[in-house]
Amino acid sequence: MKSIVRAEPKDALILTKIAIRSEAYWGYNFQFMKKFKSVYKISEDYIEKNSTYIIIDKDIIVGFYGLLINEREISLEYLFIEPQYIGKGYGKMLWNHMISECKVLNIKEFALVTSQQAKEFYIKLGAKTCGEVDSLVIKGRKVPKLIYRVQ
Repeated sequence: MKSIVRAEPKDALILTKIAIRSEAYWGYNFQFMKKFKSVYKISEDYIEKNSTYIIIDKDIIVGFYGLLINEREISLEYLFIEPQYIGKGYGKMLWNHMISECKVLNIKEFALVTSQQAKEFYIKLGAKTCGEVDSLVIKGRKVPKLIYRVQ
């Protein structure tokens, strides 16, 4: 049985490992992944202060999302699925949960920065490309920035 529940600070290490394995799924080299690990580490503090939810299937955490909400911005910071579960609907389930959470919190739109590989996933869900930004992982690399308007 699948369920989506709020992440707890104690989940930080497992969520970081899921993010790393999920990103590595796309075939990035060692140097990229080394930098990714330092940039995209999920902290206990992040989980405490932001809408961070995990999806569980048969008592296993198979993915999560983290929605950063502060006075300056609202952005989807994380949405990662364990590689063996990619393409099986878990990402869409998390996305739909996040949209419901946005409605409860009266969030009208949010931004997200993603990889070229994941861009189409978000576009299929209704996000619109709004430009490119500098990658936090590779200096000089541009990555897509998207906006989603909650309806």
